[in-house]
Amino acid sequence: QVQLVESGGGLVQPGGSLRLSCAASTNIFGVASMSWYRQIPGKQRELVARIIGGGSTDYADSVKGRVTISRDNAKDTVYLQMNSLKPEDTAVYLCKIDTQWRTYWGQGTQVTVSS
Repeated sequence: QVQLVESGGGLVQPGGSLRLSCAASTNIFGVASMSWYRQIPGKQRELVARIIGGGSTDYADSVKGRVTISRDNAKDTVYLQMNSLKPEDTAVYLCKIDTQWRTYWGQGTQVTVSS
């Protein structure tokens, strides 16, 4: 089965930066989009960023201007560069890859923003 391996999470001070990475354990055919979601304690899971098709991107209003999603389709890898982090960004971040047939989820990586 396909596994999405995430890395880059951790503890960072407010205003700091992190870069999350997520790579598939095997090649995935028919990739339609790659996304990052986050689960904030006490809130519903929300879409943070998504990159689709020819490279178009979408961002949640809460992270616009601070977050950049990028991809390497040849490696089935997606990245999330996060800058100017705020305590409210604290969450479990999950990557997701959608194909025309099914969806693959990562296990989640913890990001904690605290002074």
